[in-house]
Amino acid sequence: MALPKFLQPCLASYNLGQLNIKRDKILIITSVLNQGGYRTLKWLTKTYGQKEIKSVVRNPVRGMWYEWILKYWLKIFGAKLPNQIYQKAIIKL
Repeated sequence: MALPKFLQPCLASYNLGQLNIKRDKILIITSVLNQGGYRTLKWLTKTYGQKEIKSVVRNPVRGMWYEWILKYWLKIFGAKLPNQIYQKAIIKL
């Protein structure tokens, strides 16, 4: 299944045609949560489900999260992270 073109702004550094919904789900979920809007979040929930999305938030990829966004999603899902994992997940610009 091809990714919809409206996800391109969330994945600007990637060729959507090269991404795979299953193989690249962590990248896709993280990117959409970081940069998406209503339409992309709706697609994300329909495609992956709340359980899978929550799992990505609880196990954040190192250096891929904006701090305020990660805080928001942790609060939404009622999740907490050890400070060391939280700090490593934050993009250092």
